[in-house]
Amino acid sequence: MGGAQTLEIAVRHLKDFGYVGVFSSGVLGGNGADAVDAWGTQHAAQLDDKSARASLALVWFATGKDDFLLPTSKATVGMLEKHGLHPVFHGSDGGHVWANWRDYLHEFAPQLFK
Repeated sequence: MGGAQTLEIAVRHLKDFGYVGVFSSGVLGGNGADAVDAWGTQHAAQLDDKSARASLALVWFATGKDDFLLPTSKATVGMLEKHGLHPVFHGSDGGHVWANWRDYLHEFAPQLFK
């Protein structure tokens, strides 16, 4: 739930964030891609507000190839691209496990200080 909550909070307050990291997640609920599209429609005003996202330097996703949420992550990245954002997607080996999240944090954190 952490990645879904991250997206929910970040999108509602885009002007307050410069970096968003989503590990092994995406928009959750309902029927996969349909839920992601519905969420994008619901939050279109925030997602399409260029001034609100002006300070957004990075939206970063990482998900393992064996993770059951991989389709959700990819659908979420695609939906954000449709709204003009430029999320970065990093695929890895493995599934929905702590070892991956540790590696994702190790890769994501240094990008906060560039």
